[in-house]
Amino acid sequence: MGRASERRGVVRVDLDAAEAGRRRVRRPDTLAAEEPLEIRVGPAGPGRRPPLTVTMRTPGADLDLAVGFLLTEGLIRSADDVSTAQLCAGTETPNTYNVVDVTLAPGVPDPVSDVTRHFHTTSACGVCGKASIDAVRTRSLFDVSEDPLSVPAELLAELPQRLRAEQRGFDRTGGLHAAGLFDADGELVVLREDVGRHNAVDKVVGWAVREHRLPLAGHVLLVSGRASFELTQKAWMAGVPLLAAVSAPSTLAVDVATEAGLTLVGFLRGRTMNVYTGGHRVTS
Repeated sequence: MGRASERRGVVRVDLDAAEAGRRRVRRPDTLAAEEPLEIRVGPAGPGRRPPLTVTMRTPGADLDLAVGFLLTEGLIRSADDVSTAQLCAGTETPNTYNVVDVTLAPGVPDPVSDVTRHFHTTSACGVCGKASIDAVRTRSLFDVSEDPLSVPAELLAELPQRLRAEQRGFDRTGGLHAAGLFDADGELVVLREDVGRHNAVDKVVGWAVREHRLPLAGHVLLVSGRASFELTQKAWMAGVPLLAAVSAPSTLAVDVATEAGLTLVGFLRGRTMNVYTGGHRVTS
């Protein structure tokens, strides 16, 4: 896990311990790391590119996170829009390389400063601080409404267990969200973990961008938490036709999925699920 987790001392309180002296025990615990990542973006040339955003994330797959963020925010369209993306030295001592520097390809518009888009994000919410919903309703290049993907409900019900079996970071910390990309046969293609739901999805999308796999037609994106507006938008931006979550969706997530023609499944637990939109893709 490296910097993705850290050991800290805790006092374990167990009220069911048989011996009173064993109810309070000091021991080490493994915590999920949360550190800032600054994403700098701009054209090639001398001088330092300006920071676009700072997001709180779990270190690991940082290049995927940066590229995925740029794609899902509509700032790039494909891997061809990125000339280079590299980890850079920051100001910390010792250096933790909490900076990603992205050089845009020639002809790609440099992100402009816009008072309606405040890109400071947290590990909890990918769109907090933005001034209006209109500023984040980015239009996707991909029409997912015509995607012919069809997934048997029996297969869909197996995916959370398959995702959970590969969550190595969660096993150690109990504090990481996961996003997993599955093919139409239910095979796990890639999994990413992070303290932030939106970061985990951006890491998956960024991987797909860098592997030149967009659009993600014929795939299922499964998230370990709830399905919010920003996660639904990110799935749409990547061309994913089916987004599934083990917890609840929000009203705006359902609205965006309806607008996109994207299938949205929530409460995917055990052998039950709620299909909120695009029910034709989930077969009995």
